[in-house]
Amino acid sequence: MSICIVCTALLCWIWIRHSVCLTQSSWYKPATYPVCHASHHNMGNQPKIHAKARSSPYPGSQVQRFTVPDSHVSWSLAWPEYEPVDYTAGSVQASPEWADPDFRNPMGRTGITSRGLLGKWGPNHAADPIVTRWKREAGEKVIHEQSGKPILQFVAIKRKDCGEWAIPGGMVDDGELVSVTLKREFGEEALDSLAASTSEKNRLKRLFQSIFSKENSKEVYAGYVDDPRNTDNAWVETVAINFHDETGDSVGQLDLHSGDDAGSVQWADIDQSLQLYATHNHFLKSVTELRDAHW
Repeated sequence: MSICIVCTALLCWIWIRHSVCLTQSSWYKPATYPVCHASHHNMGNQPKIHAKARSSPYPGSQVQRFTVPDSHVSWSLAWPEYEPVDYTAGSVQASPEWADPDFRNPMGRTGITSRGLLGKWGPNHAADPIVTRWKREAGEKVIHEQSGKPILQFVAIKRKDCGEWAIPGGMVDDGELVSVTLKREFGEEALDSLAASTSEKNRLKRLFQSIFSKENSKEVYAGYVDDPRNTDNAWVETVAINFHDETGDSVGQLDLHSGDDAGSVQWADIDQSLQLYATHNHFLKSVTELRDAHW
């Protein structure tokens, strides 16, 4: 690869990351941005791109993707033989199209064209609230015997659609502030707020105002997600925000009740052995680095 191509790819990556960070910051409305047709693998501490976004069958179906080897993910490589499967779920076809279809996945080929299970052509914005507390016994932080660092716990949900454990996040509604999405998704998936009484909803609203405040938040990731729903023309981007209860006397005392898209919910120890949905492991690793916790 020539120096010119390398420089161009690097500039495209910087543009994508800068644009996504602006549009996906937790206190801004999401927006689309010019897409650079470049593919990038293992840049810095980023997870490998398109491991799950090339997996078969496609979620919620028996559709098999056109097989794309690592060496042929990049759009910069000519591949006349590439014949991706065209697939859009019936539930998505029944809804209005929200954007122009002239989009190409900025990270490369996935083996499927059209929108799959995603509502929009191009970037589909999501929000992932990572709610954490310190693991405690008799009121004291539990220290991991090997790392010598305190153990963090996070609110984990088991997704109904695939059975995988995940952060309780969701898609940003059209025109919605990401900060609103974070509170809504956590309430619906981890606390079953949809089924709560009026008095309980008012209590949760007051609690959310203190927990999900701008001052109590730390953005740990904003950008492209290696999601199994991604296609050549539609993909997921997210902003992952850590909301941490240092003392354990606010969010750490919440009663967790699964609801909405969650099959079950629990406080789970954060450890590198966790196997989570999409790139959620990568988000949690960033949280442990932020809090100087065990990984």
